[in-house]
Amino acid sequence: MSQAPGRPAVDEAMDGSIYHERQRLELCAIHALNNVLQYKHFSQEAAEEICKRLAPDTRWNPHRSVFGTGNYDVNVIMAALQSLDYAAVWWDKRRSLEKLVLSEIHGFILNIPSNISLGILSLPIRRKHWIAVRLVNGLYYNLDSKLKGPAKIGDEIALREFLHKFISEGPCEILLVVRKDVEETGKWMSTS
Repeated sequence: MSQAPGRPAVDEAMDGSIYHERQRLELCAIHALNNVLQYKHFSQEAAEEICKRLAPDTRWNPHRSVFGTGNYDVNVIMAALQSLDYAAVWWDKRRSLEKLVLSEIHGFILNIPSNISLGILSLPIRRKHWIAVRLVNGLYYNLDSKLKGPAKIGDEIALREFLHKFISEGPCEILLVVRKDVEETGKWMSTS
């Protein structure tokens, strides 16, 4: 697996551990970024700085919650990845998932519908939620911050089934996290 220069080599970790941040406030975008990177790089403060850069002269920043609890949009995720020489590529859900060149994709960030919970009580209200999926130690994992820990997806076939399930069940967006050079050359997608 390729990685950005100077980044921890997770797949070579001695203990085989998987980095997984748990949900706090509305910070799922930050958790998804750190989980896909497999180390803590971004904080709420860093996301707030990105929001200010994206909309410097606005009273109400459109890229986050007005309550200051997070709920960051895709522009914050894309800018955060760009700061590390990665790119987020929108996946066209009309294409076959077989076209993905998984060896060129660092990970995935999905925007999916999710129920709102208050403790053990689940409300009949759904909001969008960011989750990360990443290859670690030869297997793909769902690194959703609402989970107690990483959930094993499995091999490449299982990953494609996992992604297809989300696409077929309703509103879902998939971002491919790739190195900047992979984005520029389009190596993340097979042309055959």
